[in-house]
Amino acid sequence: MTRESDSPPVPVANLPAPSGDHGPNRLVGAPGRERRPSRGRSGSRLAARRNRSAAVLLAPFGVLFLAVFVIPIGYAVHQSLFRVERSGLGFGAPRTVFAGLDNYTRVLTDSTFLKGVGRVLVFGLVQVPVMLGLALLLALLLDSRVAWFKRFFRVAYFLPFAIPGVIAAVLWAFLYMPGISPLNDVGRSIGADVDFLSHDVILFSIGNIVTWSWTGYNMLIIYTSLQSVPKELYEAAELDGCSGFRIAWHIKVPLVRPALTLTGVFSIIGTLQLFGEPMVLRPMTAAISSNYTPVMLSYQAAFGLNDYNFAAAVAVVLALATFALSYGFLRLSTRGSR
Repeated sequence: MTRESDSPPVPVANLPAPSGDHGPNRLVGAPGRERRPSRGRSGSRLAARRNRSAAVLLAPFGVLFLAVFVIPIGYAVHQSLFRVERSGLGFGAPRTVFAGLDNYTRVLTDSTFLKGVGRVLVFGLVQVPVMLGLALLLALLLDSRVAWFKRFFRVAYFLPFAIPGVIAAVLWAFLYMPGISPLNDVGRSIGADVDFLSHDVILFSIGNIVTWSWTGYNMLIIYTSLQSVPKELYEAAELDGCSGFRIAWHIKVPLVRPALTLTGVFSIIGTLQLFGEPMVLRPMTAAISSNYTPVMLSYQAAFGLNDYNFAAAVAVVLALATFALSYGFLRLSTRGSR
């Protein structure tokens, strides 16, 4: 009987060459190639799970975006394409008919609308640079090393924005009203009798209210941008012999340019939406009509004349004008930065 140990050894040259998962450290009697889990299938499952999580997190924003933005805009555009007609002498039942672009033609040829747009554009050309200039100056003063009580002044500058716009307009209306205004008394004492509610001054009076209310808000945005600037830049400039004014003009102002662009866009949008301040001052002066601004014209057409279709057309045209001006300002700012 032959023993296993007496069998002749197998030459190494006759062994099969290693291939695939068969390595030099693999046992000869072990099974062949092992099956690895498919990474493509698990990766697709992980991606689907991430997409579902993102959809769940974005769903509340999407619902609110549709409810307060997309649907109202679509409804306004839809209303602007129709008009209400009455049969007979105007005493018949109202009938809504498709008007196409007739309402937009009425808006663009309405002299009251065009005057209102020109009025708010003049208002913005004067008020916005003054407001942003004051906001930038206050932010630079708060960011300087010689400023004291920074927290107190930061809150004091921001406090007017915390007051609702209607309340601020009422407060300033009493300061403008002849007979009870302390500003008129001060003006008479120095020989300057100014009627703040007259036709020539009323636009500047409204601009003063808006500037007083929004300067602190814009200042806080610019000041926050200044806080993110590395302090090493200031130290290097001081070592080079730069004064405080040169550091502010050549370092701080260029670095806060994105913040200035952002506040500029907000100011353009707010200018074209001017409504609260003139509405509050209107009962106190004859210089402000019911169609003084484009938004007031839309309000009067909708709630005064029940012409909702024309009011919707005014709102759509005003929204397009706001988008065009904001986009143009952003392009100019980007081109200047490049």
